[in-house]
Amino acid sequence: MSTPLLDPAGNPIFEEDLLGYGRSGAVVLRDGMAVKMPLRFWDSTDDDVDINIMVIQREQEVYRRLQQCDGVLSYISFSETTTQLALMKNGDLRSYLSQNQPSKALQLSWFRQMAHALCNIHDRSVIVADIACRNLLLDSTLAIKFCDFTESTIMPQNTDMETADDNGYSIQTDIGQLGKVIYEVVSGEHCEFELHENDVSRATWPRRETLPSTEEIWLGPIIEKCWTWNGFKDAARLAEALDAVS
Repeated sequence: MSTPLLDPAGNPIFEEDLLGYGRSGAVVLRDGMAVKMPLRFWDSTDDDVDINIMVIQREQEVYRRLQQCDGVLSYISFSETTTQLALMKNGDLRSYLSQNQPSKALQLSWFRQMAHALCNIHDRSVIVADIACRNLLLDSTLAIKFCDFTESTIMPQNTDMETADDNGYSIQTDIGQLGKVIYEVVSGEHCEFELHENDVSRATWPRRETLPSTEEIWLGPIIEKCWTWNGFKDAARLAEALDAVS
């Protein structure tokens, strides 16, 4: 059955091929690859599509910066309107968790992979800005990879990332969002780490009372430090804390 979505050539996208879609892009199964293309409905205007193409092209620049970065989804090739990505057999983390209860050992393995990957990303002078279970993918071995960099910021090479700020987004907001992911996996409950509660134009650190309690849950102290500004100076410190968990 076809969906209301069209590919860049104007052909309908079928349900069985649609892997997912967001505000600006759709991901479609093509020839064993996950192909990201601009979001286009049958009634989309040319201006709407052009804006979404620009988002795709900007994300391609992030993938170029993160080329061969451990813990990041690999890209295969780019065209003017599409990004060909490696297909991740087990889909996104949010969908996986809705159908599976991972062991603590697997959870801890994921958290360590995420923290080390985030450290690698920051070392490439990139702020992710949108870390969520839906943007983390699982391969055939259940190894986890970051994907979806449509909101990300590419800073100049050799930027001091501890002080880098892009309209409120920073390595600290990335760590805070990763803490949200850890909380959701450990607790099985949804969590909002809202960065635009009071100011839609600039990201601001959420008030503690807007976040759930971390008492009496596994890894609660680590999650709490993620939700404390400068609780972890950088992702490397978070990785060290997770590596020390027995």
